[in-house]
Amino acid sequence: MNIVIIEDEAVVAEELESNIRNLIDTPIEIVQLRSVKSGIAYFRDHEAPDLIFSDIQLGDGLSFEIFISQPMAVPVIFCTAYDEYALDAFKANGIDYILKPFTTKILNDALQKYMQLKKIFSSEQTPQYGALLKLIAGKDADKASSVLVYHLDKIIPISLDDIAMFYLQNEIIHLLTFSGKIYYPNKNLDELERLSGSSFFRVNRQNLVCRAAILDVSSFFSRKLSLNLKFPFAEKVIVSKAKAPQFLSWLTTV
Repeated sequence: MNIVIIEDEAVVAEELESNIRNLIDTPIEIVQLRSVKSGIAYFRDHEAPDLIFSDIQLGDGLSFEIFISQPMAVPVIFCTAYDEYALDAFKANGIDYILKPFTTKILNDALQKYMQLKKIFSSEQTPQYGALLKLIAGKDADKASSVLVYHLDKIIPISLDDIAMFYLQNEIIHLLTFSGKIYYPNKNLDELERLSGSSFFRVNRQNLVCRAAILDVSSFFSRKLSLNLKFPFAEKVIVSKAKAPQFLSWLTTV
């Protein structure tokens, strides 16, 4: 059995591979890919695998771009942070999904579903990834308009239009407004990224920044980018090399 894992986070990919090997008794070959670019190159030169595990949002784009560029009738189990707006589409195409962070039971259930689906999966059932790309692009239609924060003995809604950035500091999520106020939302950065919509970008593990908060961008060491914000901020906000192309594309999108 041949499996391809498409995941830009090495730690997540290694954990996923380890769990798969523990759950499957038969001999398997597993290949890990880290980006849209490497995925397109790999599938152009190799035969299609039996099964693909794929993240959706990679450092250089969405994994759907791989499957559009290299069409193949292969079951895909998506390991994704996205939820409501895309899951029905995955089901409609006979594809399973795992919401991060996944458990061994969830992974095992997905593999069992694959074992059942592979008996009926045919070349005529190639999923419509172009439609899924449009679905992802339209996710802002359901985005939240505010974030709830806890302040003293009250719960206060803070409008997304008033939020400059979210950041992780000392293992605590901070919400910083354009007026300089700091609050503490009861959500992690993954959840905030999902509800905040396309006006925010997760530049790294610690920072989720609003486009309106960015003054300009400077080149940084090893092709990374450094953000110059419109307000004082103690820490340098860096965009990783892997995310730089996607970030620049986002920055110029209205």
